[in-house]
Order: sequence, then structure tokens, then C-alpha cells
Amino acid sequence: MTAPIRPHFDPSFFAPAPRRDARFTVVDQWLDCVNFEPGDPKRLIEFLHRQMNEEINGMENAARSLVDFPDAEWDLRMCVARQCADEARHVQMFQRLFESRGGTVGEYPVMNFQFRIITKVDNLIGRLAVQNRSFEAEGVDAVEPEIEKARKEGDWELADLFDAQLADEICHVRFANEYIAEASKRDPRSVMQVGRALDYGGKAFRQVMGEEFLHRVDYGTNQQGRIEAGFKPEEVRFAAAQRQRK
Repeated sequence: MTAPIRPHFDPSFFAPAPRRDARFTVVDQWLDCVNFEPGDPKRLIEFLHRQMNEEINGMENAARSLVDFPDAEWDLRMCVARQCADEARHVQMFQRLFESRGGTVGEYPVMNFQFRIITKVDNLIGRLAVQNRSFEAEGVDAVEPEIEKARKEGDWELADLFDAQLADEICHVRFANEYIAEASKRDPRSVMQVGRALDYGGKAFRQVMGEEFLHRVDYGTNQQGRIEAGFKPEEVRFAAAQRQRK
């Protein structure tokens, strides 16, 4: 088997990492995580641990946006604050299930790429485009088949967790989509900020994940979930077409 090619990683391309306590081993790239093959009984346990930390990133990102942009519209700040609370609840959900199944916090390496990418963006509309409209929209796609898989396997506890997470993520994507659309009408320059942020986010994501990870992505597009999250039908069709080309 050919060894995977490690993508170039430039630390200066990213914001500083958030702090973690001594329990955690933090790595910068997907290849340095513990990536169990499908069918390995430890694969789900490791996923729960990794997802727990990604939800911490989501909470930290929302909190940082509240701090960094205190003059944003009140309604938008309330949406971001609710997202921060949702992400904190998700952390507890994943930790509780992980530990109930025999896991120990810090047992596997974690990445903080979401925080390091999103906080590098210096404007709020760009952060919402990357965090909510991009990363969380991918979550809307990825979690749907996991819900069905858990139900088929009779793992109702896991299915309920994913179902609750999906409902929250749809809300997070929707408020960002609505704000981006309104802001773009008020000030066309916002479109450029969104475009630059998404271009940067895509380049940074590839430094973290590399082609090996992208080839492993095997979920489709949750078209109904994306419509509920505020994407236009043509945007959903475009996303589905892009996914099929991978």
C-alpha cells in the first residue's frame, strides 16, 4: 500500500491555537490523528472524542466572534450567543456518550483546525461564511446518514444525539445564510469578504486534511437539510454536483 502524501503545512497560514490542558495531545494534520478503518470497533469511540473537541472549537469560535465584534447587530449577536450555548451542550453530549462507552478524555489526539482557520478571518461575515455556511453545512450533510445507520443498528442513544445535533446545525447555518444575504444587499463589498474568507478556508482546510481524507468522504448532500438551512435550490444543486465530482 502506498503511503499517503503529507500535505504541506504552514503554521503561519493559521491563527494561534486555543489552549488545551495536559490531558490532550494536539496535532495539526489529519494524518497524525488515530484514523481507524471502517469496521474497527474503536472507530466510533475515537470519533466521539474527536467530535467532542470539534464542538469545543465551535463554542470557542462563537465566543470569540462575540468578543471580537461587539458592535455587530444585536439580533445577530443573540444568534451567535445561542450558537455558543448550543455548542457547549454538544460538548457535554459527546463527552457523556464517549465516557459511558469506556473512553477517557485525552485518549486520542485532537485537532483545533476549525478555531485556527476561522479566527484568522478578520471580519464577522467571513467567519460566518466559513464556520456556519461551510463547516457546519458539511455537518448537515455528514450527520444525516449517521442517524440512519445508528437507527438500523438499534443504537438509539447515538441516533438521538445526532438528531439533536443536526437540528441545531441547521439553525446555525440558517441564521448565517440569512445574515450574509441581507448584508450583501446592503453592501456589495460583503460579497468580496465572503469570497476571500471561503477561498482562504478552503486552502487552509486542504493543508490540514490533504487528499487522503478528501478521498474518504463518502456521504452525499442532505438536500432537504440544506434547504431548511437557508440555501437556495440552485446552491443545493451545485453542492450536490460538486460532491459527485469528488
